[in-house]
Amino acid sequence: MTESKTNTPRCAWASNDTQMQAYHDEEWGRPERDSRALWECLMLEGFQAGLSWITVLRKREAFRTAFHGFDPVRVARMGEQDIERLLQDAGIIRSRAKIEATIQGARIYNDMTARGEDFSGFCWSFTGGKVLQGDGVTLPASTELSERVSKELKRRGFKFVGPTIVYAWLQAVGIVDDHAAGCAWRTTRQKARS
Repeated sequence: MTESKTNTPRCAWASNDTQMQAYHDEEWGRPERDSRALWECLMLEGFQAGLSWITVLRKREAFRTAFHGFDPVRVARMGEQDIERLLQDAGIIRSRAKIEATIQGARIYNDMTARGEDFSGFCWSFTGGKVLQGDGVTLPASTELSERVSKELKRRGFKFVGPTIVYAWLQAVGIVDDHAAGCAWRTTRQKARS
């Protein structure tokens, strides 16, 4: 556990970095139901592969600019010239494979939408629409759930969606509530559910 200057107990990963604290306090673990926001977070988690989340978080606004606010329709239209431009953009993580995976991810998202499949409904279907509560002590790198979700995302053609990345995403978007025991946000949510 860490505490801010206001003595609010947080999950240990939300260190004394103010940007991480704000992310923890305002976003992480809150159940997200918006399809586009869920997709954006999944794409950003893919950029994290091999790196730390703070690296992605610090570059998130540049990513949003580079990928047209993560508008899947606009991202899906990006081509080789856009990829070359993004590979020169020091504001983002310049990985051809991850950039291409994001463009492909937009095309898959759009295909799902065209077939009448809501991305949010797809994401939440794995838990029956419910938030799964972690025990607050065990922090696995992946779970049976993340293995299943990863397998289905890969089957659909998504890249950078291994079980570890998927588990971090499930936590970030609040499908799994893994706030640590003693974290003020875990306590607040448990009271709200009672």
